[in-house]
Amino acid sequence: MSATTAKQALNQRLADFSTLVEALDYAASGRTGMNFYDRHCQVSTAIEYATLRSNAVAIAQRLIGLKLKKGDRVALIADTHPSFIESFFACQYAGLVAVPLLVPSSLGSHRSYVDKLKGLFANCTPSAVLGLEEWLPCVREALGNSQQVFVGTVAQMSDLPAVQELPVVEPQDIAYLQYTSGSTRFPRGVIITQRAVMANVRGIVVEGIGVRPGDRCASWLPFYHDMGLVGFVLAPMAAQLTVDYLHTRDFATRPGQWLKLISQNRVTISVAPPFGYDLCTRRIRDSEKAALDLSCWRVAGIGAEPVRASVLNRFAQCFLDSGFDSAAFTPCYGLAESTLAVSFARRGVGVLVDHVDRQVVEHQLRAQTVAADDPGSCAFTNCGAPLSGHRVEIRNALGRVVAERQIGEIFVSGPSVMAGYFNDPQNTRAALKDGWLDTGDLGYLSGGELHITGRRKDLLIVRGRNIWPQDIEYLVESEPDLRPGDAIVFIVPGDDEPQVVVQVQCRIREPQPREQLVRTLVAKIISEFGLAAQVDLVPPHSLPRTSSGKPSRAEALERFMAQANIDRSCPALEQT
Repeated sequence: MSATTAKQALNQRLADFSTLVEALDYAASGRTGMNFYDRHCQVSTAIEYATLRSNAVAIAQRLIGLKLKKGDRVALIADTHPSFIESFFACQYAGLVAVPLLVPSSLGSHRSYVDKLKGLFANCTPSAVLGLEEWLPCVREALGNSQQVFVGTVAQMSDLPAVQELPVVEPQDIAYLQYTSGSTRFPRGVIITQRAVMANVRGIVVEGIGVRPGDRCASWLPFYHDMGLVGFVLAPMAAQLTVDYLHTRDFATRPGQWLKLISQNRVTISVAPPFGYDLCTRRIRDSEKAALDLSCWRVAGIGAEPVRASVLNRFAQCFLDSGFDSAAFTPCYGLAESTLAVSFARRGVGVLVDHVDRQVVEHQLRAQTVAADDPGSCAFTNCGAPLSGHRVEIRNALGRVVAERQIGEIFVSGPSVMAGYFNDPQNTRAALKDGWLDTGDLGYLSGGELHITGRRKDLLIVRGRNIWPQDIEYLVESEPDLRPGDAIVFIVPGDDEPQVVVQVQCRIREPQPREQLVRTLVAKIISEFGLAAQVDLVPPHSLPRTSSGKPSRAEALERFMAQANIDRSCPALEQT
């Protein structure tokens, strides 16, 4: 079976459609499509948009045959497999609300996965659940006595009766629910309409990426995450581009396969969180690098977590001889509540970093420019201007708009903003205020371009100073034995003064070097930030992360407090 090619049989349209159905109808008249690759970078399944449309319509007719009505929810276990994409678009044609749900992060997480599904099902109340056979036992366990819900695979749908007539899909209809990654709370179902997703996709395609004829995409991002779904399923389809998929699991075990896919298929567009680039830098052997030609990579997007220029600089240096151009780096900012993208940095200039005075930031919440080599500086990445039709305001704690370079709460308005959280009016009212979305993020504008400083809930306020946990994490992870992602910082409330806690994944086993590492880190933090932090060494792979790979400081704090309560109630544990 050969992969679909980038050859166009129709005039390219850049996402200028009113619904996803209209977009796929148009893409189906061309010759591009989607390719799924195995861990050896060989095509396992190739599906043109014409075939995708045909399969989606057939599934849609059977979903309606189940007596499902327009607006009912269909939960989809979003594995990296053609059946997910077919069932997602089937929901679009049937006027049903697709609900992409995560797959477990590891084989040993059965209990936590079932518990997570229970909560998600309780919120979205699906009328049907579709997924690969390997996940259906977990689905049935999570549903319990919900006998009215159809559970099955896409293949099993072919045995059901079909209804020929499909409903008319309107721009105001709900296209899908996008569950947030849950970095600060239990995931919430973001309501995304057809109008919102098409507005965002067009902004991504035209302004963010600047799609050209002959562009080709590649991705290992999970389909249940907004960047994977909107950025690399919906956007390529709406621009009639061919897209190549590598399973997230295969990337995690062999990150070099991502770059191999880009090289062998002459991919021009691919995006990842910073940790994806870091994995490649650390784990790709010289022999693998020698076989790569990354000169084709025009847009190397970065999003989903704070962008550290140092991580990207190491990647660019590592793959310089493989033809990678650091000017391809394109930082962006977005969140599920705005469908995906809010802003994109300028293309072709690489990562622009703003160096500011840390003391002024901490005491005045103002980004005062200093020299890059100033020892008292910290750095924030330029994430660009908002997409057309969208606005960004920075507001203070009283809700007033502040001047440029003043740090405050980021508010967004525009056609991509969510309709609300599903079945959650209280949090919808808290997030949407007079047509503006309270993102929960902090940042500032400079020259109309957005710089993200962190999450409002993560900010450490110590003796009147505003300290970002990422700054401490970056300092800690600069130790030679540590890696990016090895530290997580949070603050524990106290009667007298809050305690800053730094948990560090440590691979060292001998007691003396471990004690030395703790002393070194404590001294570094005191020297750099003037505060005494509690440094705890924890086992590798034990720090909590969200479904999108972000550090979950709220969960880390919750675990810490629970363990502290256990220790206080069981003094004997201290003797073991």
